[in-house]
Amino acid sequence: MSSTPSTVSSFGIVPPSLDLLCIGNAIVDVLGEVTHEALAVLGSPPGGMTLVDATRAEAIEATFSPAAIMGGGSAANTAVVARRLGARVAYLGKVADDEAGRHYARDLLAQEVVYPSRPVAGAATPTARCIVLVTPDGQRTMHTYLGICTDFGREDVDEATVRAAAVTYMEGYLFDKPGAQAAFIHAAETAHAAGRKVALTLSDSFCVERHRAAFRHLVAGHIDILFANEAEILALYGTADLEAALALAAVDVELAVVTRGALGAVVLSGATRHDVPASPVRVVDTTGAGDAFAAGFLAAFGREEGLTACAALGNRAAGAIIARIGARPGPDFALGA
Repeated sequence: MSSTPSTVSSFGIVPPSLDLLCIGNAIVDVLGEVTHEALAVLGSPPGGMTLVDATRAEAIEATFSPAAIMGGGSAANTAVVARRLGARVAYLGKVADDEAGRHYARDLLAQEVVYPSRPVAGAATPTARCIVLVTPDGQRTMHTYLGICTDFGREDVDEATVRAAAVTYMEGYLFDKPGAQAAFIHAAETAHAAGRKVALTLSDSFCVERHRAAFRHLVAGHIDILFANEAEILALYGTADLEAALALAAVDVELAVVTRGALGAVVLSGATRHDVPASPVRVVDTTGAGDAFAAGFLAAFGREEGLTACAALGNRAAGAIIARIGARPGPDFALGA
C-alpha cells in the first residue's frame, strides 16, 4: 500500500474541500444573567472559569433561570461563526449518546457545520456543559463540567476530514489529558502530510501554565498559526514582557496572532508586524470573543485576504458577538463596516 496521502496526487496537492476543521471540547452552554451579589454568594471568582463536578453543576443551575441553552465549546463556537461568514467548516468533538449530546449534534448540523463525530452509545460519562453567569457589566463567569468531552483521543481524529481541510484549528482547553495531547499531534501530522496548515488557540493561561513544556513542544514542532491573548502568550513563554513573548512566538510559528481586547490585535509573520485596531462596541457579554475573532481571521485567511484584513474581520466578528448574550451568532448576526 502506498504511503502517499490521499490528498496528494502526482499533480500536486489536491484542493481542500473544507476551509476549516475545528477540534475541541464539545460542551452545551447554559447561560444566565445574575447580579454581582448572587455571584458573590456562589463564591466564584468573577470573570474566571471553575471546573465543577456534576453535583455542583446541578446546584448552580438551580439558582437561576437560564436565558439560553445552546451548543458551545470554544472551537465549536469558532466553527459556527466561520460558517456564518461563508467558510466551509467541519468540527470534531466528543459527546455521549444522551439528550444533550444528540442536541449538540443536531445543533451543529442545523448550522451547516459538517460533524463526523458520533455520540458515544452506552457512555457512563454524560455530555459536558458550561454554566455561564453574566453580570450587568457584561463579564462572564464560567462553571464547567467537562464530562465525556475530555476523553477525546487519537482514535477520535477523523483523518479523512483532517486531510480535506485547508486549516485544522485546535482548542487549547482540550489539551489537559495525555490522550488529547496525542490526538493533537496526530491531527497535526496528518494535516501536514496532506500539505495543510495547522492552527492552535491557547485558550486559557492556567491550562498553558499546567502544561507549558507540552504546549511549547506542540507550538514549535507542529503549529503554523498560533492564536492567543496577552495573558496566554505570556504564560506560554514564561515572561511578563509582551514584546519578548511576541519575538519568541515569531520564531516558533509562521503566524502569531495575539488579541488585546479593546486595543485590537497584533499579527506577526516573521519580522513583519501588523497592529490592527478594533472599533469600540457596547459590551453585553464577552463570552466567545476570542472564538469569534479566530473565526473571522480564518474565514478571511481561507479567502487568501491580507493579514491586516484577516485581523480586521476577526475584530469585527468578535465585536458582533460581544454585543449580545452568548457565544454563538443569532439570526440577526451582521458585521459592521
